[in-house]
Amino acid sequence: MRVHALECGWLTGEMSGFIAGSPGRIKVPVPVFAIEHAGQVVLFDAGMHPEAGTDPAARLGNLAGLFDVDFGARENVAARLEDVGIDVARIDRLVLSHLHFDHAGGASLVPNARLVVQKLEWEAGAVPEIAARCGFDVRDYQLGHDVELADGTHDLFGDGRVVCIPTHGHTPGHQSLRLRLDDGREVVLCADACYLERNLDEMILPSVVFSRRTMMASLERLALFRAAGASMVYGHDPAAWPSAVSLLSGS
Repeated sequence: MRVHALECGWLTGEMSGFIAGSPGRIKVPVPVFAIEHAGQVVLFDAGMHPEAGTDPAARLGNLAGLFDVDFGARENVAARLEDVGIDVARIDRLVLSHLHFDHAGGASLVPNARLVVQKLEWEAGAVPEIAARCGFDVRDYQLGHDVELADGTHDLFGDGRVVCIPTHGHTPGHQSLRLRLDDGREVVLCADACYLERNLDEMILPSVVFSRRTMMASLERLALFRAAGASMVYGHDPAAWPSAVSLLSGS
């Protein structure tokens, strides 16, 4: 197995959006992960649509007022994959943690992949009222891809090496990804179930979530993985991002 941690732009927003009650603003990376295993290439999340960098008002709508977008022409998922020698056309499956613009927006650049999405998330994205409440944009995910619906824990290869784990609450059907590297180490790619290391250290949620009760249960589940020895890769933690890149680059 080889894992590539790819930085696909940056977002700056209110700190309270990441840690409830915290003042100030924070600039965070938008991560994407490419996993080469068993002759296939799996992508975990796809970053933003290129238009988010060139015309955020048109692409993000009301959300453009919440974030400053720093997203260059060579920071989209296709260009980042090219930088590490992977043709985006080779991607077999695109696992979406959830349907927000900074995770699903780049799906249009991965046209040959099958989307792997939690059933609850996909169904939520198909109901206009729920999609609007969650801040989903159908332009990010209703693109004609084949779709593989996961209903809870979902082992992509059947060997325990790349496993979707349900971490609902941030959105109706959010999922994280658990990896077992060649040396036996366990790594959990948290995505937005845990933005920052501080969320897990202090067991504190962001100010806006779909279900606080469900997201807290997911955070508690992630805490159990960490207590059992898993290395955690947090969803948007600028301080922890360099160590995550270093951890995965050695895989």
